[in-house]
Amino acid sequence: MEKIDITSEFIKLDAFLKFSGACGTGGEAKLRVEDGEVKVNGETCVQRGKKLRPGDTVELEGALYEVGRA
Repeated sequence: MEKIDITSEFIKLDAFLKFSGACGTGGEAKLRVEDGEVKVNGETCVQRGKKLRPGDTVELEGALYEVGRA
């Protein structure tokens, strides 16, 4: 699991995917979320604007990321 630290209270799912490097662009992140390829805290999530907070986990293609606090 890779920990990705954020400095704000939350980050939206599509922005997190781009920020973490899991997706190359925001457009790619949007499509992957809408296609049901992303899991948040173990459950499929199709809301690209979902707010992630420290402690949440995101999974894409077997890679697991944890939202941390900087």
